[in-house]
Amino acid sequence: MLTITPAARAEAEALFAALRDTGALPVEADILQPAETLLDLYGEDIRARAYVTQDPLRGEMVLRPDFTVPVVQAHMANGADPARYTYMGPVFRKQDHLGPRASEYLQVGYEVFDRNAPEADAEVFALFARLLAPLNLRALTGDIGILLAAIEGLSTTPRRKAALRRHVWRPHRFRALLDRFAGRAPLPEARLRLLDHLRSDSAEALMQAAGPQIGLRSAAEIISRTQALLEDAATAPIAAPEAALLYDLLGLAAPADAALAHLRGIQPLMPAIAPAVDRFEARLAALRAHGIDTATLPFEASHGRTTLEYYDGFVFSFHQGEPLTGGALAADDLPAVASGGRYDALTAILGAGRSIPAVGGIIRPALVAQMKGLPA
Repeated sequence: MLTITPAARAEAEALFAALRDTGALPVEADILQPAETLLDLYGEDIRARAYVTQDPLRGEMVLRPDFTVPVVQAHMANGADPARYTYMGPVFRKQDHLGPRASEYLQVGYEVFDRNAPEADAEVFALFARLLAPLNLRALTGDIGILLAAIEGLSTTPRRKAALRRHVWRPHRFRALLDRFAGRAPLPEARLRLLDHLRSDSAEALMQAAGPQIGLRSAAEIISRTQALLEDAATAPIAAPEAALLYDLLGLAAPADAALAHLRGIQPLMPAIAPAVDRFEARLAALRAHGIDTATLPFEASHGRTTLEYYDGFVFSFHQGEPLTGGALAADDLPAVASGGRYDALTAILGAGRSIPAVGGIIRPALVAQMKGLPA
């Protein structure tokens, strides 16, 4: 059983107090959350990351994997506009696939609901940078919104664009799909055999020949899926110039000001990204007003693509610059000391028709204590 150490608890209390001092309203969230909400947001994939249990009265529940979703739900139900919140408490995530990481740990967080999006982005990042400055962490920023805009601007079918959007947060699957849609990777042999079989007769006849229907999918759903597979197989590849620009965007890594210049350079060839690049430029101006040197601030267009799937704009993280004392893990193998980002779409999903731009972030106090040489 994991024990949260006194040092981690003390760091959490200190960070929580500092965030309250900004005027943020302290909030709490139940440790047991309805699983239905997370399943609706992320699908069955969330079961691989969260601890799901059954309550005889409340149904399927999940141990709180983070605070953002319940805070957004509470705010959209009765929150002010604008509003700032802070919280502290344990979260629970399955992390066996990531090596020796704790499955229960403290989070301290800060969430901002404010319609002045560039200023709010800069506010949260600058606040975290100030609180963590004594640790000499390395910052990294990104913008999921630019990538999503580039996908939306592709000259391909709505179904293919939807598939790419859905897998933005699964980089390996996304790259495999893009390679296939761009004609850079052949169809797997099994998919080719399946397509040949589907072309051999009508879907109804093939289902009849297959025997009794087994499973939860209806006949109509199966027929729709077969039609989608055949239509996709007949779709022309994404044009090579468009695909090349998207590959270029996926690999973009540079100081933020230089990244902006690069994006402005490719914008005429990818006009769909223009509004997202305008927001990026406005955010950099707001960051500079908060004393952040955007000429040296690292930016990666793909940053944030392995987090929970609600970020849809600015993303950031703060990392240890050196390996753990006496440990063998490199800094990049360690969890971020702090991370966050913008999640405007989530407020619309949970707001029952209402939405408000929102951005926030979390700090892991145990890692802060560890970097200070305290028993985390």
